[in-house]
Amino acid sequence: MENTLQKLISKFKKEEETFLALRRKEVENPKTTDERRNFLKKTALGGIAMTGMMGLGIEDTIAQTTSKVSRMSAPSELKITDMRYALTNVMGGTAIIKIETNQGIYGLGEVRDAADVRYALFLKSRILGKNPCNVEKIFKSIKQFGGPARQAGGVCAVEMALWDICGKAYNVPAWQLLGGRYRDKVRLYADTPEASSPEEQKRLIDFRVNEQGYTWLKMDVSIGELKGKPGTVVNGKFWEDEKGNLNQWGDRRNFMSYGNTMHPFTQIQITDKGLEELQQVVEDVRNMVGYEIPISTDHYGHFDLNNNIRLAEALEKYRLAWFEDMVPWQYTEQWKTITNSIETPTTTGEDIYLLKDFKPLIEQRAVDIVHPDLASSGGLLETKRIGDYAEEYGIAMAMHQAGTPVSFMANVHCAAATQNFLALEHHSVDVPWWESLVKTVGGYKMIDKGFATVPLIAPGLGIELDEEVVKAHLHPSDKTFFKSTEEWNELRSHDRTYS
Repeated sequence: MENTLQKLISKFKKEEETFLALRRKEVENPKTTDERRNFLKKTALGGIAMTGMMGLGIEDTIAQTTSKVSRMSAPSELKITDMRYALTNVMGGTAIIKIETNQGIYGLGEVRDAADVRYALFLKSRILGKNPCNVEKIFKSIKQFGGPARQAGGVCAVEMALWDICGKAYNVPAWQLLGGRYRDKVRLYADTPEASSPEEQKRLIDFRVNEQGYTWLKMDVSIGELKGKPGTVVNGKFWEDEKGNLNQWGDRRNFMSYGNTMHPFTQIQITDKGLEELQQVVEDVRNMVGYEIPISTDHYGHFDLNNNIRLAEALEKYRLAWFEDMVPWQYTEQWKTITNSIETPTTTGEDIYLLKDFKPLIEQRAVDIVHPDLASSGGLLETKRIGDYAEEYGIAMAMHQAGTPVSFMANVHCAAATQNFLALEHHSVDVPWWESLVKTVGGYKMIDKGFATVPLIAPGLGIELDEEVVKAHLHPSDKTFFKSTEEWNELRSHDRTYS
């Protein structure tokens, strides 16, 4: 045993000498900043030389040689030095950002699906030089630049990346920094797109339930299903696009299109025949999956409170898990009327930014479930605060997610740390390369039989990018890959919001 230890000591001594020589060279380099030079001097003294261990007992020696002491991280001296991005082809363009530091530790964040990456780049000049472990302090300084839905994409991306860095710096998972975990795995609900036929719908459902093991599904019950069926809606022709669709997403450049007109202002109504057609769509799915699997619903179309209540009443017997985003989230009183008028649970929130705008819905019990999207609601800590506040009023929290594995794992950590959590959306079940965008730290399986794995020891978000896969799936509009963003370095305004 002593001979083995001597070999180990010799090996580590050589490695230590090489390590110190490299640090000495960097210290003596005239281009090294004073701040970096001081950091190198301090951390060079922080390690315990292997040659000083001969006086220890065998148990203590083995414990010392196997301890996970990080020589490369001094959290109190971390500084943000850069922010870069790669625009992936997930959901038609979803940007991953990388925030780098002076100690080689970096964090990953994500600008919400279909949001402009410049929402994040705009913040770079406001966070450079800051200690990324002061997450809440930085968040409070930049949250003024977020807003509803995708306008919050930059703020939330930065917040995600900061928790990733902080977890890596302290060598703990992000959920631990949020106060600990309630669960080791997170239940997922699989988004199931509209199908052209019952047969196609069955194929999609079989893949999710029987092959992938999902235990919760969500489907659209849209008046888009009524296209080409005369007598099913009133006032539909006026709002049709050039393809004859009632496209609820609309043309972002046409403010007056159907998709950009809020629900109460279209005067579209569903006829009894239309209700029967939509009933059949839901009945077909319920017959396929039975009653052990919850079915949530979404994306009905842009029609008013009265028609939403009529639709909900027509679908009551199928015991749906929830009706989502029936009217815009801003209409608290309308939500309260709908919730009090129907038996099926109601939910909204994927476009709400910060707890303050969830409070009216929660305090008035206008919905049965809150449904934040962490990439819009304010990031990990703010979303946990939303869940905790809802819990005080007996309201559960589900989570919307339609991005890359980066925001997915941010959601997993938040869900693990929030007691009243129900289920997290997975929107890319049918994208074969989606999971391959990242590698899990330690090799855990990110999704297993319809549940997300909560990383128990992997630091930060618990993932690293597979750069070659990301490069293979960049959005056609921007094929650059974490290029320099120096043009965003300079702060040019005084941002204080009061006089």
